[in-house]
Amino acid sequence: MKTIGLIGGMSWESTTLYYEIINKVVSEKLGGLHSAKILLYSVDFAEIEELQRKGQWNKSADILAEIAMNLEVAGADFILICTNTMHKVAGKVQGKINIPILHIAEATVAKLKENKISKVLLLGTKYTMTEDFYKGKLKAKGIDVVVPNEEDIEIVNEIIFSELCLGKINEKSKEKYIKIINSYKDRGIEGVILGCTEIGLLINQNDLEIPVFDTTIIHCEQAANYATMK
Repeated sequence: MKTIGLIGGMSWESTTLYYEIINKVVSEKLGGLHSAKILLYSVDFAEIEELQRKGQWNKSADILAEIAMNLEVAGADFILICTNTMHKVAGKVQGKINIPILHIAEATVAKLKENKISKVLLLGTKYTMTEDFYKGKLKAKGIDVVVPNEEDIEIVNEIIFSELCLGKINEKSKEKYIKIINSYKDRGIEGVILGCTEIGLLINQNDLEIPVFDTTIIHCEQAANYATMK
């Protein structure tokens, strides 16, 4: 079994899901007392979020690259960055190590293709929704990506940072998310991507009629499959 290197803490709320889901999938695949081989480096998210806010992406890339190098030295066979937003710097981090990074957007594209989805609504942080580092991966594979309007982007982003990253689950916020998603049905969307690893704490497939693609689950399943692949 390969050893998984996790760069987590962004936020720790969703990183706990990574640990749980990866181990569950490995256990289901291999049976018995099997669990995943995991090396976890968890950052102080306040430092990373401040760099995001200030647009200091190169500095945040340096921090994550150093962590990835340490995980490689420690014995990781591949890396997961346990957040969608910080995949903005995934290329720079990959350039510093000799083991692969499993890209969360590429894993999501594979799942969309598997389900024959060609047009989706993307929810996430404002960086993920407005910039091209994530959407570009989808568009390059022929996926039509719809993002919320400016007002809805602010609502989605605010709930992520002021509530979900702090472990606060608010029923009114859930209703706002569902309302936003449903309001874009007339745009012909065939599914919705939960493009922030915390959104799955708030909503899931049971809350919506259209297919839900939770990137946390997708990323974890890919990692577990890759780790156990012979």
